[in-house]
Amino acid sequence: MSKFAWVTLTTNDTYSLGALVLAHSLKRANTAHQLAVLVTPTVSEAMRDRLKDVYNVVQEVNVLDSQDAANLALLARPELGVTFTKLHCWRLTQFEKCVFLDADTLVLQNCDELFEREELSAAPDVSWPDCFNSGVFVFKPSAETFGQITEFAVKNGSFDGGDQGLLNQFFADWATADIKKHLPFVYNVTAYASYCYLPAFKQFRDKIKILHFAGKLKPWLIQFNSETKTASVSSDYAHAQDLIQLWWNIFCDNVIQSLSTDMAGLAGALSQLKIGQQRTTEQEAYENLMRRQCWESGQIDYSGADSFDNIWKKITQTLEKKPDADQTDNDNDSDTANTLSQKQLLTEVEEELKKSLPQHAEIKASTNKELQKKVLAQTAQQAQPAQLDQPRPNKLPANASSAADATSSHSKQNPQRRSQESQPETKPKPKPEPQPQQPQHITLPAGNRNGSGSSNVSKNGKQRAGRKLK
Repeated sequence: MSKFAWVTLTTNDTYSLGALVLAHSLKRANTAHQLAVLVTPTVSEAMRDRLKDVYNVVQEVNVLDSQDAANLALLARPELGVTFTKLHCWRLTQFEKCVFLDADTLVLQNCDELFEREELSAAPDVSWPDCFNSGVFVFKPSAETFGQITEFAVKNGSFDGGDQGLLNQFFADWATADIKKHLPFVYNVTAYASYCYLPAFKQFRDKIKILHFAGKLKPWLIQFNSETKTASVSSDYAHAQDLIQLWWNIFCDNVIQSLSTDMAGLAGALSQLKIGQQRTTEQEAYENLMRRQCWESGQIDYSGADSFDNIWKKITQTLEKKPDADQTDNDNDSDTANTLSQKQLLTEVEEELKKSLPQHAEIKASTNKELQKKVLAQTAQQAQPAQLDQPRPNKLPANASSAADATSSHSKQNPQRRSQESQPETKPKPKPEPQPQQPQHITLPAGNRNGSGSSNVSKNGKQRAGRKLK
């Protein structure tokens, strides 16, 4: 058996999906060497059993965390802390030489020639070519080297908070010491558009040997339609759509049948999909989960499923959707508005207003008539004293006697008027007219001498009666 091995790392069941597809891509490329995978305690037993089906070695390792939160924040990639666990690959001393591959890589062609390279051989990183990308590198297992790297990490940390910064610091002469340790870029081509020179990607895509899905959006996080077996690729990955589809083809052909609900994370959810069959509720739930994760990771398909037209269509459907009566809350049965549409509510309000309008009209007419009567009565009451009042010096105010005379005169001629005036008025009286008080009459009893006012009123009444006779 070969003393060389392809090595990868997985820290949970979801990331193990990439490790499974990677293993099958290596077998499809007809590699002659062994496969080994490092797993952390967070990988379930059900997933480990599936990994054992395709990997020659499944070895558990402890998690190494850089605890360098400040540097990780600079990259906005806090999840890279656990990638220090990658250092355990140097402890696979049962192999003479190994090639490490991140679990988010996909082997497109046979790459066994990499085992002819020396440690540490790697491809340049597209963001800073004087540094190598740690997604693919050739190394020689050694307990001594493992001890040196971990000691270096404790003293110096990592300039990017992850394993790539640490390894570039430890193998600091990579950029200048030996050009043979510089792997061609085709051994570690990043799929994300912002990392790539697209014209060159199109020109040399047939020569790509290893595709690396660097970044947060992994192929297993891309929306997938189980009925049509197609992946919904965002515009950022449109140039690599056929390669992403290849990842999913391998998944459908070799991986999904081995998944179970005993697995955690996305692996358990994908196990419920029925490939090639009509979409089910499980498929819709999975698609909603994938789309949400894509949005939260900033991967939005502006020209596809997340285009403005599709978003507007969804908003319109939501606004036009009418609630069903049988879906209302039983606890709110008294609130009939919960089961009525806006148009029904408007119709009911309109009918209620029509019913109440005649009642309002009667009240208004009745009120106007009463006001009219009161105004006419008040006008007549004010006009009559004006004809009779004559001021007299050294007497009581003329309007006092005039008011009494006018009241008595109208009361005698119109009994109905007298009954109306006996009721208290709500309207204010013109000054200085006093309120009529009962019993008060123009002619007082002759024997009443309780006050001088009464005598004077009677005397004035006699004088006015005498002038009328003249």
